[in-house]
Amino acid sequence: MPYFEQTDLHGLTAQAAKEKLDETMNKLPSDTHELTVIHGYRSGTALRDMVRRYKHKRIERKILGLNQGSTVFIIRRDNNKPSA
Repeated sequence: MPYFEQTDLHGLTAQAAKEKLDETMNKLPSDTHELTVIHGYRSGTALRDMVRRYKHKRIERKILGLNQGSTVFIIRRDNNKPSA
């Protein structure tokens, strides 16, 4: 069963947002398939740009959808764990 998470970075500085993303990514449950990162876009592009450049070993790819205020991370599946 797919598992989705969401995190909201509104109101944070780019550095604080990166720290929150690091923490979120490191604590994601192993059955998470997608993480939607809400960064907004009307108050500037610093958060959006940081999120779209952000790298983490668990991110397989990013989806830049029609909603300019969010980015979806597709989470890499752990191939070492048996599937249910």
